[in-house]
Amino acid sequence: MDRYPQSRPVPEAPALHPSPEPVRIYVGTDRSQLLAVKVLEHSIRRHTSLDIAVTPMLDLDLPDPEDPRQGKRTGFSFARFAIPELAGHAGRALYLDADMLVFRDIAELWSIPFDGAKVVIQDDPPDSAPRTRGAPKKRIKQTAVMLLDCSTLDWDPRAIIAGLDGRYTYEDLVYHLCILEPSEIRYAIPFAWNSLEAFGPETGLLHYTDMTVQPWVSPENRNGHLWLDEVRLMLGAGALHWGEIEEEVRLGYFRPSLLTELRPEGEPDVTGAARVRRLLEIDKAAGFVKHAEVYETKRRRTAAIEAYEKRQTGNSAFGRALASGRGADLLRGMMKAIGLRA
Repeated sequence: MDRYPQSRPVPEAPALHPSPEPVRIYVGTDRSQLLAVKVLEHSIRRHTSLDIAVTPMLDLDLPDPEDPRQGKRTGFSFARFAIPELAGHAGRALYLDADMLVFRDIAELWSIPFDGAKVVIQDDPPDSAPRTRGAPKKRIKQTAVMLLDCSTLDWDPRAIIAGLDGRYTYEDLVYHLCILEPSEIRYAIPFAWNSLEAFGPETGLLHYTDMTVQPWVSPENRNGHLWLDEVRLMLGAGALHWGEIEEEVRLGYFRPSLLTELRPEGEPDVTGAARVRRLLEIDKAAGFVKHAEVYETKRRRTAAIEAYEKRQTGNSAFGRALASGRGADLLRGMMKAIGLRA
């Protein structure tokens, strides 16, 4: 079955970079970004002659930790730790997020050597990395682009997630890969191959990392036109159909104004800030809410954390009472409250 409905394969160029194995790319995504994965794949194929195999990691059967404070931040936060298992613990693999676009030959990234390490990731981004509205004050190292030597990684994603209940935190795991020794991590992916909201002549991979201005939910991204250009290419080549975009809009995953931008005859007859305002008005009139499902999940997680911490506080108070010798008095009080006699 085709992973993407109503699509047809993009023709590949003659092989210029022979490879003994396909470039296996596993993409972290949820349903709301599945079409963005398709756009990413098109951009990868358009710039390489390598044999590409893209796997969207959608709705993997992975548990959540018992401690909601260490729970996943997106529907696919822990998916990257399942890649060695999905790859049969053999060969190399590449992890990418869905919110990306490629502008150079993926062979440059794929061929980075491990030099004895098990994974290759990006180090801390430069302080000059741009920030959009709502972005963190400082960009930190990411595992959003990660090369994995699956033959050396015995990862069991379920056991790794279980470790979040007391052994390490979410930040230790996802940002610092604490399940590996320092010598097993190589920081060698250049910023050009995980360019956070920045585009220039050297950019190999542009990462639309700031969710509130991703091009499919906002007309305000300074580099959003590049994503729209890729979509137009796909529409022209028959690799994407209008009905697919309209369906994403109907489901609330893509902004309604995207249809206006993509149809030349429907584009606003103004430019710059006035044009953005006109597009925002279209979305507001349609009642569009950016990443509605994602933020609803975030609200539920916040409520779960509050309930969890209240339980922890209550348990701690009872424990302190027992330790201080007041446990018997506390227990008699509880029994009296429910009508029992000590």
